[in-house]
Amino acid sequence: MRIEKLITAFFILVLFLTSGCKSSKTKVSDTPTKGTIYISVDESFRPVIEEQIKMYEQSYPNTHIIASYKSEVACFRDFFKDSTTRLVIVGRGLNSKEEHFMIDALGYNPSCNAIASDAVTLILNNKNLDTLFTLADLKKQLQGKGNHNKVFVFDGLNATSTIRYIKDSILHDQPYDTTLVKAAKNSREVIDYVSTHENAIGFVGISWIGNPEDSSQVRLLKQVKMGYVRCDVCEDAPYVKPMQQSMLTRRYPLVRGLYYILKENYMGLGSGFVSFLKFERGQLIFKRAYLGPVMDFNTRNVQINQRLPKN
Repeated sequence: MRIEKLITAFFILVLFLTSGCKSSKTKVSDTPTKGTIYISVDESFRPVIEEQIKMYEQSYPNTHIIASYKSEVACFRDFFKDSTTRLVIVGRGLNSKEEHFMIDALGYNPSCNAIASDAVTLILNNKNLDTLFTLADLKKQLQGKGNHNKVFVFDGLNATSTIRYIKDSILHDQPYDTTLVKAAKNSREVIDYVSTHENAIGFVGISWIGNPEDSSQVRLLKQVKMGYVRCDVCEDAPYVKPMQQSMLTRRYPLVRGLYYILKENYMGLGSGFVSFLKFERGQLIFKRAYLGPVMDFNTRNVQINQRLPKN
């Protein structure tokens, strides 16, 4: 009788383990080449990420990447609290406190890395003749110590990556004069406001207006113009325009990273899309969008012998 009970217990255990495996398999409903995933993306990177998603879905027609474009803080909120959001693309990686929180919550550390570099670009009204800036002058003006006729236009006031970057890299955690700052809803509204107000200075990501081969961005750039920022670490201290080469060499001083953060411990659609962004095809899209790719595409100089060998 005892043997029969042991056999019965054994079969119950096997059945339990088998059903557990089946249920875990049904939870994994996507792969790198099929399925649906919801992601949250920093709105300031919208143009280039839309292009990346378009190319990935064309390559793998059975995939659907549904992106919500929002502020950086909202992206992190989705990542930490929304189980359906497995991937975010933002302007910074996880800090140590956030890593420990996710390890406690998930049992593993989410993958995170830089996939490109982006420039915070100063945009000006076409009638504005003052196009040269230093970081010190920008700091003074943002704090209300300079020309009070200026209005600074941000893509929000507190929750965006652009505001965080300005606070960190220009203001160095000091407050700005709130009477000189206007909050737009998004980057497109920043451009629209600057285009109609001669005294306005806006801040947007370069992916909105930096691609001369994108007709929509060319139209936007006709409405405004870019400012030049002095390179204080360069030998001759030139005023530099945000372009791909000046971003890669850090001659343009307002350069930030573009990061992915993924909570997926299997080869799903999130992992497939991240691999696409990290490697050649995705990196070429960043390059053609005039952002700074992390992959080195430099070609070697080859000396060609033009003389024909004698027979």
